[in-house]
Amino acid sequence: HVQLVESGGGSVQAGGSLRLSCAVSGDTYSRYCMGWFRQAPGKEREGVATIRTDGRTSYTDAVKGRFTTGKDNAKNTLYLQMNSLKPEDTAMYYCAAGPFRLSSGGYCDIGYWGQGTQVTV
Repeated sequence: HVQLVESGGGSVQAGGSLRLSCAVSGDTYSRYCMGWFRQAPGKEREGVATIRTDGRTSYTDAVKGRFTTGKDNAKNTLYLQMNSLKPEDTAMYYCAAGPFRLSSGGYCDIGYWGQGTQVTV
């Protein structure tokens, strides 16, 4: 059973920082590719950052150089450090997980989602 529980959202002024955390259950943490997605009102959900089981990360262009994702192995927690926040970063942020697929050049086959945490800039 996969459980993902986000925390750390809130309101911040433009230029500020927030750190989101995602508590991960069981063996999901070591077995699955994980990522962060966001959805703003009236817009489609978009991928923000992903981290593979080998530690490789990728980011959408809009957040490169400002956001960093990683794992806190001692706490089985995925985090998203968000710096230099902009009003356009305002959205509901979701933690997600799924197996890594080798086909199509390799991708995270996301199938599990957290409940989301709101970020307002």
